[in-house]
Amino acid sequence: MTVTLSEFFQELVTNLPFAICTVIMLSVIMVNGWTDAANAIATCVGTRALAPHWSIVLAAVFNFLGALTMTLLNGSVAYTIYNMVDFSGDPHSALIALMAGLAAIVIWAVGAWLFGINTSESHALIAGISGAAIALQNGFGGINGGEWIKVIYGLILSTVLGFGSGYVITKITEGLCKNMDRRKTTPFFKYAQIGGAAGMSFMHGAQDGQKFMGVFMLGMFLSRGMGDVTDFAIPIWLMILCSGVIALGTSIGGYRIIKSVGMSMVSLEKYQGFCADAASSLSLLFSSVVGIPVSTSHMKATSIMGVGAARRLSAINWGVVKEMVMAWILTFPGCGLIGFAMAKLFMFIL
Repeated sequence: MTVTLSEFFQELVTNLPFAICTVIMLSVIMVNGWTDAANAIATCVGTRALAPHWSIVLAAVFNFLGALTMTLLNGSVAYTIYNMVDFSGDPHSALIALMAGLAAIVIWAVGAWLFGINTSESHALIAGISGAAIALQNGFGGINGGEWIKVIYGLILSTVLGFGSGYVITKITEGLCKNMDRRKTTPFFKYAQIGGAAGMSFMHGAQDGQKFMGVFMLGMFLSRGMGDVTDFAIPIWLMILCSGVIALGTSIGGYRIIKSVGMSMVSLEKYQGFCADAASSLSLLFSSVVGIPVSTSHMKATSIMGVGAARRLSAINWGVVKEMVMAWILTFPGCGLIGFAMAKLFMFIL
């Protein structure tokens, strides 16, 4: 089952709650573009391989291509997010609850962005809609444990795979280039890192774009009174819309996050920036293929830590790492509680 573009527009002009939900959803996707997408180019800017404005253009283009291409090839991440929560029952109340969960994500993400904190929009999305689903179903019956456990797998996977691959790829690169002239290798790694940033941006779009498409489909089915749809196809127009809005959000801002991740956490050389991008891109590709939703910012940050650890543990700014870890830990209960409270409030008022 799917939704055509004409059906979407018809629902948009005739169903006010759905129109509001769509505006909030697009806001969430745009916020993701200027926060999470900035992680993809953080190391490229931090090592001065590419100027910030050109990096943002690169990220915008490849986020668009990643969200579109990977969804066409393998949409398993979108289906995981769609089936993670239970919004069955009264479709009107469910749509209101979903709207509240999405609003919670915007509040959490913008607050974190204002303080330059590298939170995960993927975690915020999962927490916000989970809190709303719990409020709707009046209990944890709103959570599909079989699908939600994949989030836990994703947390473990992104930590171990990101850190481990960053460490290993750095050691391999250093071994291969040990006897080479640095004056020759540095220009090579400058351009290689630009390619790595493009790959990282592509995989960010592939992972996060699908997550939002899954929630978008949920909202469209609820607006049409269909809260029990389990099998669907993501339409091309939705792929283009979501990837385009992510690209737009990336082009608007993100320098605060770039500074936190690419400049403050670890002082990187160009070859190390390339290793971090290669490690996180490959890790995200593996996660996308197997259908496990992971955090792009989490994966990128742990890859950078692994690269720093390959030099020495003291090369990592553990104060910045501590702030990031605290933000990741607080996102699930914090954004989840906001989603729960706002869902209860929205359902009471509307």
